[in-house]
Amino acid sequence: MTRRSDDPFEVELTPELILRAYKAGIFPMSESADDPDIFWVSPQLRGILPLDGFNISRSLAKTLRKHPYSIHVDRDFRATIEGCATSGTERESTWINTTIIDLYAQLFAMGYCHTVEIYDGDALVGGLYGLAIGGAFFGESMFHRKTDTSKIAMAHLVDRLSAGGFILLDTQFLTPHLASLGGIEVPRAEYEAMLSEALRMEGDFGAWDGVRGQ
Repeated sequence: MTRRSDDPFEVELTPELILRAYKAGIFPMSESADDPDIFWVSPQLRGILPLDGFNISRSLAKTLRKHPYSIHVDRDFRATIEGCATSGTERESTWINTTIIDLYAQLFAMGYCHTVEIYDGDALVGGLYGLAIGGAFFGESMFHRKTDTSKIAMAHLVDRLSAGGFILLDTQFLTPHLASLGGIEVPRAEYEAMLSEALRMEGDFGAWDGVRGQ
């Protein structure tokens, strides 16, 4: 594994180090899927999606009521992150390289990384993944292969986090797609205060299953 010369950490990149970084408000990225380097990011303006401010438009509300898809969590992490790293992503290019895929696969096995997956029959047509630490969920990436399937995944995530006692949904950056769903930007200092409060709590990503029987 190669690392940037300005990497602030002097130890090997591991799942445990990633967890420490998130708790400090820092997350890893790569320039592209083909770039083996990893660098660390702590934006001056942090994207978040307030759980009580999720914007459900009239058309999205209709989609959520009538869509033909099934929703599952933590069923196929590898297919979900690879979907985020290929076509149909919410970004023009991907920053998810093989190092990130392997490290987050380990975090998934450790119970920190979670997915929301949208299926049309047996076909995975949308989804997202991220990390749950304390009362914070750090959204990493989402993708769609059919119209609105990433929005369906996000709506399910918001409901699941609310049911599980989470208080912070970190989206890292604010994209037009996230802004349309109610995402906002907050200054780094404000974000760090929100993060500190969230880390003192203990969210339960699986609480929805007991409440809703899904």
